[in-house]
Amino acid sequence: MFGIFLDVTQRKQAEEANELLAGEMSHRVKNLLTIASALTQITSRSANTKEDMAHELTSRLMALGRAQDLIRPVPGGQSEAILLGDLLSVLLAPYDEKEASVRIRVSVPKMNVGEQSSTTLALVIHELATNSAKYGSLSVASGTLDVSCNAHDDDVVIMWTERGGPPIVAPTRLDGFGSKLVHRSMAAQLGGTVGFDWSEEGVVATLRMSKDRISQ
Repeated sequence: MFGIFLDVTQRKQAEEANELLAGEMSHRVKNLLTIASALTQITSRSANTKEDMAHELTSRLMALGRAQDLIRPVPGGQSEAILLGDLLSVLLAPYDEKEASVRIRVSVPKMNVGEQSSTTLALVIHELATNSAKYGSLSVASGTLDVSCNAHDDDVVIMWTERGGPPIVAPTRLDGFGSKLVHRSMAAQLGGTVGFDWSEEGVVATLRMSKDRISQ
C-alpha cells in the first residue's frame, strides 16, 4: 500500500505541474496575440506609407522576439549577467514611438542582473507592458511610461509609473493568471513583492526585490 500511495502522489504532482505549465503557455500565447495587435495600432499612428508601416512593424516584432529570448533563454547558452538598463530597454523597445520622444523613459543605476533573476524580472516587466498596451498608457499615443530604480542596503525598488492613458478603474479582484504569475515570481525567485497604486492619473507599480537575489 505504501508503494501505491507514493505512485499516486507523484502522479498527482506531475498532473498539477503539467496543468500549471499549460496555463502559463496559454496565457503567454494570448498575451503575444494581444501585443501583436497593439503594436500594429502603435505603428499605424506614425507610419506615412504602407511600406513604412511594414518596416516599423517588422522591427517591433523582431524586438519583441529578442525580449522573448530573455524570458526563455536558449538551452545550453552561456550564463552571464545583464545590465538592468539594457534588460528594460530591450523589453520596452517594441512599444516606443518615434513621434513621441519622451513616451518611454528609463532611469536606472548601472546594476548587474543575474541570469536567473533576469529571466524572472523579464517575465514580470513583460506582463506589466502587456497590460499597459491593453488598458494603460501604452494603449494610446498620448500615454507615457517612466521606469526608475533605487537601490538600498538590502533591496532594490523599481517604480513603474504610467501617465496620460485612459481613465483608470481599480480592479475589484487580482486573481487572473497573469496577476498570480507576477506575485508568485516576485516572491519565489526575487524574494520581493509587487504593489499597485490605481490612481486616476495612471497606475503605479512598485517592484521591491532582494539585492542578493537580483544578482543571482
